[in-house]
Amino acid sequence: MTDQPLPTDAETLDIARQVLDTEARAILGLIPQLTSDFPRAVALLHACTGRVIVTGMGKSGIISHKIAATLSSTGTSAFFLHPAEAIHGDLGAVRAEDVVLALSHSGETEELVRLVEAIRRIGATLIALTGDPQSTLGLAADITLNCHVAAEACPLNLAPTASTTAALALGDALALALSQRKGFRAEEFANLHPGGRLGKKLMRVEALMHAGASIPRVAPDTRMPDVIHEMSDKRLGMTCVVDGAGHLLGIVTDGDLRRHMTPGSALLDQRARDVMTARPVTISRGMLAVEAIRLMEQRKITAIVVVDPALCVEGVVHLHDLWRTQMM
Repeated sequence: MTDQPLPTDAETLDIARQVLDTEARAILGLIPQLTSDFPRAVALLHACTGRVIVTGMGKSGIISHKIAATLSSTGTSAFFLHPAEAIHGDLGAVRAEDVVLALSHSGETEELVRLVEAIRRIGATLIALTGDPQSTLGLAADITLNCHVAAEACPLNLAPTASTTAALALGDALALALSQRKGFRAEEFANLHPGGRLGKKLMRVEALMHAGASIPRVAPDTRMPDVIHEMSDKRLGMTCVVDGAGHLLGIVTDGDLRRHMTPGSALLDQRARDVMTARPVTISRGMLAVEAIRLMEQRKITAIVVVDPALCVEGVVHLHDLWRTQMM
């Protein structure tokens, strides 16, 4: 390195803007390069009866790891295979029914070219994602996706930057187009992401509601001392009022008690039907928890009753239960 003055803040910002602009242009440049080979590749991946194996060396290998993870999280069985390790003993992971997605910007990466020979012997299908469709890898593949970029974002045009960004974007496009073709649903995504914020955001009400004996409920002719005891015992700040078949008739909340505690009201002499709020807001057990939060915030309520299509009580969800999931 030479003794040069440090760049000013303005120059540093200019460099950042140039890098971002170059990489953004690289991604946009992929759009006119898309051909009928892209839907063919999606169809081939959809028809795969084995696993999708994503492979690449160096920086392309890092991008391959991410593409494999995206495929796995959107409903496709996929994993990363290091090409150098594959040709030194790990080829047993590849089977004839698999589809191999190989990434190489030059298309001439030595380890990948050697791996192609082995893939052909095994009989697996090969999709190439390369910046040079006329390269050894591009010509050897069953389907080749063009990922050419005009220039790297590196000032020396050497470090893989725009090319890896473009490869990642095209890999995401493949994964998401494939998940749509499979009809991948939000609940399936939640099942594959039980931990973390993604899983929590897709959690269903049925996973959080108080059910069975923990549901506060009274009959319409229950006297208020017993209603208050049920509310205190279940600690949800409310109780459901149900008929003999379990159908919801109304609810009694802490707010209802306060509104009826006026001088001369004789609250304790009344019954549940006299104090309850009829036709309260209800939800189904299949509603997303985040939707339940939004509804409760809009209505300014702290608990909501979960019912089936016949309006039989299935559970109660309290705002505090939703807060504890850290979705808020």
